[in-house]
Amino acid sequence: MVSKKSRAPELDFLRGFALFMMILMHFAYDLRYEFKLPVFAFLEANWFWAFVHPFFIVIFVGVSGVCSTFSRNNFLRGLKLLGVAAALTLGTYLVSRYLKINCLIIFNVLALLAVSILVYAVIQLIEKSAKIRPAVTNVILGLTGTYCTAIGSTIREMDYSTKNLIFLPVGFAIKNSPAVADHLNLFPWLGVFLIGCVIGRVCYSNKSSLLPESLKKLHLVAAPFEFMGKHSLIIYLVHQPLVYGILYVIFLALGKIG
Repeated sequence: MVSKKSRAPELDFLRGFALFMMILMHFAYDLRYEFKLPVFAFLEANWFWAFVHPFFIVIFVGVSGVCSTFSRNNFLRGLKLLGVAAALTLGTYLVSRYLKINCLIIFNVLALLAVSILVYAVIQLIEKSAKIRPAVTNVILGLTGTYCTAIGSTIREMDYSTKNLIFLPVGFAIKNSPAVADHLNLFPWLGVFLIGCVIGRVCYSNKSSLLPESLKKLHLVAAPFEFMGKHSLIIYLVHQPLVYGILYVIFLALGKIG
């Protein structure tokens, strides 16, 4: 978590806005595929998955990278988030197996962010131990982030296939892999996170907002998204069960579910 004394509201706004768009997408997905309504056909359009969906993921993951430069202990943050991601995998596995709801999650955005935060924590440790100049570390982060992003494109174009699930986070095609409800590869998104770290280290080196005081008058308009950004983890965890549950009750009351 970022301390209250060193928050940048514009980062909370961006992360909250990206999260809001994710919630809308999941709502549309539930209506079209879980409750079989002939709506939101854009979910099957190539332009949506090629341009719109990645745009909001870039914001969410990139801003998370920026925010990691505010943290005092990224090792602790990463381990906590990794524990939450593991619990989510276990929970969705049990629900999928015993309630027959297709919601299995193995490696999604939470696992991605956990691993990315831990990678950055290791880089910070090496930087401190080896007394590497921040400017040099920034260059290394930027080049590594760019390389990881490029790898993402290569993996999608090449036929890297295997039966070993350990390669699922990388982005390889897994033969006979279980169907998952949500997934985000390490590549290219680790690269986006690391580039976000560079932005945070360069633009937010004093760990304060970049917005001038005059623009803070927009706070009332941005407040809902800022709130979502500040509490992104809990909102992300509860929104899908909540949305699905509400829709289930509505369709049950309308007699659409037997």
